[in-house]
Parts: sequence; C-alpha cells; structure tokens
Amino acid sequence: MDQLNYKHLHYFWVVAKSGGVAKAGERLHVTPQSISTQMRQLESVIGAPLWRRAGRRLELTETGHLVLEHAERMFEVGEALKDALRGQRGGGTGLFRVGVTGSVVKVVAYRMLEPALAMHPAPRMLCREGRFNELLALLAVHELDLVLSDRPLPASMHVRGFNHLLLESGVTFLATSAVAKPRIGAFPHSLDGAPMLLPGGDSAVRAQLVEWFDRLRIQPRVVADFDDTAVMKAFGQGGAGVFPMPTIVAAETAAQYRVVPVGRTDDVRYQLYAVSTERRLTHPAVVAIRDAARERERAQASVSPPA
Repeated sequence: MDQLNYKHLHYFWVVAKSGGVAKAGERLHVTPQSISTQMRQLESVIGAPLWRRAGRRLELTETGHLVLEHAERMFEVGEALKDALRGQRGGGTGLFRVGVTGSVVKVVAYRMLEPALAMHPAPRMLCREGRFNELLALLAVHELDLVLSDRPLPASMHVRGFNHLLLESGVTFLATSAVAKPRIGAFPHSLDGAPMLLPGGDSAVRAQLVEWFDRLRIQPRVVADFDDTAVMKAFGQGGAGVFPMPTIVAAETAAQYRVVPVGRTDDVRYQLYAVSTERRLTHPAVVAIRDAARERERAQASVSPPA
C-alpha cells in the first residue's frame, strides 16, 4: 500500500462515476486498454479485486465501494481547489457549468438560472442539455456544477449528490382554441378521448399524469411522447393535441404559443430540483439561484389565501 499510485486511483474514480471503461477513456483521452491495465495494477497494490462481473456489466465489490468512498473525498477537494483557482485568475466567479434535462420546461429553467446572470460580476454560463443519467455522470466527475431536473437524485444511484427543491407547481392543460373549446366545460373528464401530447419517460410528471388519468378513469388518446418540452409545445401550437404545463408558467406559455387553458389541477405536481455535489452550497452562482428560489417561495406564500 506504500506504493499506491494516485493516478491509478483517479482513473478508477472516473471509471466508477462514468459508468464504464469506454466512457472513462473518452473523458480522460486515453484508450480503454490503458485504463484496464492501470485498474489491474491498482488491484494488485490494494491486494483485492475492485470489480466483479454481473452479467454483461461490472459492479463494484465491497472493497471497491470502500476505495470509491475515499477517492470521492480526495478528488472532490481537488476539483474544488481548481474551481477556486480558476475564479481567482478570472477576477470573478469564473465559469458556471449547468446541465438541464430535456424534461425541464425551458422558461422555468431560465427563471431559475436568471439570478446567476444578474450577479456582479456574472459568471460565464455553460449550459448543457441531456438525459438525467447522462448529466449526473458529468456532475459526478465535476464537469458540471449543477443539474436542473424535474426529479430528485434517487438514493439507488451511486452518485454522491444532494437535492435542493427550487420550485413546485400544479399543472395546467393547454391547447389551441379549436382543440380546447369542446373540452373546457367538463374538465377534467372532457380529456377522455382527447388528443394528448405527453412528456416522455424521463419526465417525473409523466408517471403522475398517467396515475391521475387512471384514478379518474380518463383515457386520453396519446398522440405523441416528447423528451423535449419545447418540441411538445410546438406540436401543441400546431393543433396536434392538449399538452400539460406547470401552472406557474401557463399564462406565459399561452400568450407565447397562442393557446388557451383547458383546465388545471393541483393533484399533479411539477417540481424542479437543483442537484449538486454539495450538501451545503458554496458555489456563488448556485447560492444565488437557491436564495432567489427561497425568496419567490416566501413571496408566493405571503400572497396565497389561507386554506
């Protein structure tokens, strides 16, 4: 153990966080064969296997989990140091790297991220869109500072991260006037048989909508599923069907896409989370986003009528 090579340990950490040797090779710009060789050398020094075969994939052994836990602590400190040095050289808050899942409504994402752009000096924002698992992999290897998602990080995922709830809203169904007019009066049962545009399986609100339809014995005619809410709204604007939006941005969406509300429900809840590797937020841009979300929540509570 006196000969523990920290480069090998870093490669092991990236492999564990990226979900495989091939993906780790892409991030580290080395061949998978080179990584595999260094993993074997690390196991030789440790004196125990770090991986075991589970069908066609590899999973961590008990020793592997122990090594990963300590490697995370070591390299998170190193990444934090690099971020601090980048900010110091830039004379400000530096680069703010954020991932947004396709299931997040884009106008909601902008509202949540806007406080970071209002900082003085404002960081340069790098915004990436992708699927939840892909963005979490980037967060785990510190290529992102924050992930905006409509679902929290599940406990079953082997990613060191923390959920910070930014927003919660009911859902409003929107459509063009021609599609909405015959369905406004008897909502929600007027949705039975209605052409419906739904968010895809990566969206947390999708499962809630399906459960809500089943509970009310409503069977809409699902026309299409969308991983990207912007595409879903474009189809709704074209008259392809009724589509759900967070109530908090329903009026803005209706005005922009020239659609009208069919009805709304608070039984389906749209939530937005900031997922970070920090339990106690320290990145200035992330702190600004969290504080603005809390202020909006307090302002909304102060004007809401008592139950």
